[in-house]
Amino acid sequence: MKATLVLILAVMMSVSLSAQELKLPSLSPTSTITQEFSTSKMEIVYSRPSMRGRTVFGDLVPYGIVWRTGANAATKITFGEDVEIGGTTVKAGTYSFYSVPGASEWEIILNKNTGNWGAMGYDTKDDVVRIKVKPTTLPTTVETFTINIGNITFSSCTIDLAWERTHVSVPVKANNQERLKTNIEKAINAPSIPYQQAATYYYETNQNLDLALDYATKAAEKNPKGYWLFMLKARIAAKLGKNDVAREAAAKTIDVAKGTPSEAEYNKYAQDLIKTLK
Repeated sequence: MKATLVLILAVMMSVSLSAQELKLPSLSPTSTITQEFSTSKMEIVYSRPSMRGRTVFGDLVPYGIVWRTGANAATKITFGEDVEIGGTTVKAGTYSFYSVPGASEWEIILNKNTGNWGAMGYDTKDDVVRIKVKPTTLPTTVETFTINIGNITFSSCTIDLAWERTHVSVPVKANNQERLKTNIEKAINAPSIPYQQAATYYYETNQNLDLALDYATKAAEKNPKGYWLFMLKARIAAKLGKNDVAREAAAKTIDVAKGTPSEAEYNKYAQDLIKTLK
């Protein structure tokens, strides 16, 4: 009876141990990038292989063959709104991100089938985008495959791939100007008027600068202690060539910023702007 009990306990311990997951470091760890862009977000999920002494492009990753753009499952990219890549409109949603590396040219592919392991099951009939881009040579070696979202503006960004000494950049556009203009016009008529945000957007995108100056003026009137608002007004007026208005707003910036933690910073901004005015 005692021997039977010991045997049962041994079996139970064996089953318990085998049921435990063995967790070891991954050779190609998974990474998720989430980046605010335009009025939504982009997300990229991919696995990151490392060189580990190997030659990558043209060897480990052959030229001229569809690549998962990473390791393990195919890399996936999600757009929170419609974007444009290579002149093609890509609807909001999730896509597989494939590529065909080449010594002097890469093809970048977005594909509707997101359930593939690597490139297995890839079919051109599911392609949404297929564009060609030129790779560049990096000054230093990148050991671990890296995807980044950079060069972000109000309406554009790049998806950047880097591994070994190779860098590839994919331009992305958000055709959002008309939509944002409509959104601003609606918001300006709302109870809480976003004058500062609207003025900043128009200033940064060089649109409707007269309207931007009006909005910056109204923002400063609503918050007369907002030295940053007077600085915004000065910059917009300078861009419009209204130098007297710009000087007055810059001088107001200096005055209102006195005694604040940002006094030195905004004093310099204002003085530098005044020096550029004729």
